[in-house]
Amino acid sequence: MMKVSVIVPVYNERATVAEILHRVAATGIPSEIIVVDDGSTDGSREILQQLEREGSIPNLKVIYHPRNMGKGAAVRTALQHVTGDVVIIQDADLEYDPDHYPLLLDPIRKGLADVVYGSRFLGAPRRPILFWNMVANKVLTLITNILFNTILSDMETGYKVFRREVVENMPLHARGFEFEPEFTAKVLKRGYRIFEVPIAFNPRTYDEGKKIKAKDGFIAIWTLLKYRFVD
Repeated sequence: MMKVSVIVPVYNERATVAEILHRVAATGIPSEIIVVDDGSTDGSREILQQLEREGSIPNLKVIYHPRNMGKGAAVRTALQHVTGDVVIIQDADLEYDPDHYPLLLDPIRKGLADVVYGSRFLGAPRRPILFWNMVANKVLTLITNILFNTILSDMETGYKVFRREVVENMPLHARGFEFEPEFTAKVLKRGYRIFEVPIAFNPRTYDEGKKIKAKDGFIAIWTLLKYRFVD
């Protein structure tokens, strides 16, 4: 049996953080849930502290950044504490459903993959909103495929699952949303086997708290180009 570590970066997600953590725990899959509160100021931190006191979520560990440092920095902090054989990155909103964990883990369990991406563009149900975000995701994925000679359908997905040894000797520097292209570039350059599986996706609007901005797309392009030629 594989030990599975779920890492959850959190920044100002008071409306959803308790629910998503209960959903993660309810799958019965994680051997540990490592949450990094990335300097939240909206009450998320207090909710996490309450969950710690209650002990209602098994195997929960919360790490608190003193200030907001970005999603990539939160993921990197969490990776320093994982003990599982396999790592799942779980966003703290409700866009990605933990019920997909068995599907995401299956290619690794079968020895077919080192890394699994949950693709939002392989035909599973999804909420049809945010056209320009979809266009940006497809453009970034196309650039990834051209630079690294691959055929990914969703480089920017938040559901990335991987064997722990994949990142043990991988230098990661991202502080913000550029974690996705940096991780992808380095996985591809190192020749790790990637599988994609279709996942349902329930995106939220900017009014509902979505955080990624247009400028992050340009940062992602620069990140892909940089790590195509340097490590």
